[in-house]
Amino acid sequence: MITCLGDCIRPEAGKAVVRILRRLGQTIDFPQAQTCCGQPMFNSGYAELAREQAKHTIGVFEASEAVVVPSGSCAAMVKVEYPHLLEAEREWHERATDLAARTFEFSDFLVNQLKVADVGARYRGKVAFHFACHLRMLGQAGPDRESAVETLIRHVQGATYVPLARQDQCCGFGGSFAIRYPQISGNMVDDKMNCIVASGADCVVSTDAGCLMNIGGRMHREGKQTELLHIAELLERR
Repeated sequence: MITCLGDCIRPEAGKAVVRILRRLGQTIDFPQAQTCCGQPMFNSGYAELAREQAKHTIGVFEASEAVVVPSGSCAAMVKVEYPHLLEAEREWHERATDLAARTFEFSDFLVNQLKVADVGARYRGKVAFHFACHLRMLGQAGPDRESAVETLIRHVQGATYVPLARQDQCCGFGGSFAIRYPQISGNMVDDKMNCIVASGADCVVSTDAGCLMNIGGRMHREGKQTELLHIAELLERR
């Protein structure tokens, strides 16, 4: 599942996901009928439109053994919100629950499903990780355990993992939140940028194109040179 931002803003991340999974022996199918998962409508209160998108997506991926998503937010929409959205319709609720069980955010799929931590990536420098908000909904957070992304970074040859202050604090994007509340969003991304600069990281990775677009845009305007990469793009480095 490429996602809207993956398709339009960061297609290289999607291509990297495909190349990595193929190298790991996976057979990749890209259903051409896929479109938006419905999260923008859902977050804006248009539940009926979101249900239409959910039903379309469920049909598109009905035959897929596993659905891998290069985005925590879209994966969370499918895994958490679809069953909730369709709970009043028994047949659709069952189909939503079935798709939810087969859908995985990319880093989670690698580490927890394929049991792979080292994909042969190489990167010489310090790497920080911005923890996208929706990873919490996917259960990829906890004080006593390392996230899948951190595990993958630690297995990149030559990379030094550096902690980021307020790592799991929102970058201020939040989809339409950034448009509705620009002053709040701007202050949040400024704080995130300052945390990144203070870490001394050469590169910051995240699981979500929206976060990377927001943080990267702010850092570019401020003349900062830190590289922003999707985790799949980092894992493609050789």
